[in-house]
Amino acid sequence: MKSLEELKAIRDRMQGQVGVRSADASQTRVVVGMATCGIASGARPVLNTLAELVQQKGLTNVTVSQTGCIGLCQYEPIVEVMVPGKDKVTYIKMTPEKAKEVVEQHLERGLTVSKYTLQNENL
Repeated sequence: MKSLEELKAIRDRMQGQVGVRSADASQTRVVVGMATCGIASGARPVLNTLAELVQQKGLTNVTVSQTGCIGLCQYEPIVEVMVPGKDKVTYIKMTPEKAKEVVEQHLERGLTVSKYTLQNENL
């Protein structure tokens, strides 16, 4: 069992990660579907990769969070990127490697990685 001090240290380390930062209307939101189907398909490593890269790269305008069922089980793991003033982009069949590309291209450069989107179902 962990001591209270150890738990506080873990909490302090995790402050900058998944869903802890408060979102506002000017922030980009990245949401990972973490229902049973998403987790079974590998959503947890995708979520961890996104959260780690956003923190490492200092993307303070990006919030990574998780949600339940997105309703497209056959396309899991699913990542939705919502940039203020733009249409939501739904990335499907994600992997940690694809997540890295999404961070580099979409979150840092503002370029949608079309080959991983729902509109390009031939993955």
